[in-house]
Amino acid sequence: MIDRGGDSPYSQDTSLTVPGDGQPSTSCGSGFVVCRPLVGVVEAMMKSLQPCPSSPNCVSTQASDQGHGIVPYRYQKTLAGAKEALKTIVANLPRAKLVEEDEAYLHYEFTSLLLRFVDDVEFVFDDATKTIHFRSASRTGYSDLGVNRRRMEEIRAIAEGRL
Repeated sequence: MIDRGGDSPYSQDTSLTVPGDGQPSTSCGSGFVVCRPLVGVVEAMMKSLQPCPSSPNCVSTQASDQGHGIVPYRYQKTLAGAKEALKTIVANLPRAKLVEEDEAYLHYEFTSLLLRFVDDVEFVFDDATKTIHFRSASRTGYSDLGVNRRRMEEIRAIAEGRL
């Protein structure tokens, strides 16, 4: 029982049950209920990417509009295998620098050749759906003349069948 104090209408029984299929579920009782995810599920949940700004210099698999939206990558390997394969692909691209990494996340900086503009490229691995969500965005300026979209489609073409 979760005690939210006093006579709060939010107090509910949220005991964990494991049905015959072995998948945990919550039994939250009746009435107004706020069920919380299980500990561990929160940590495994996909990191969400920042939304694209209104300027056209960003693409994201989590954007819903046509100007910024792009289809995510799919993988068949294990999460670790797909991540290593993607790291190898990106490492072979010019002026790419890995700046942050965790179990299911990669953050790269790409620097343009002439004017040294920096673009941020982030990848988030969703192992439950074998999907790689990503965001590629310019740090400065308004238009990128399609550079971010072309980069992500180039990575898609190279990664085809390798993830």
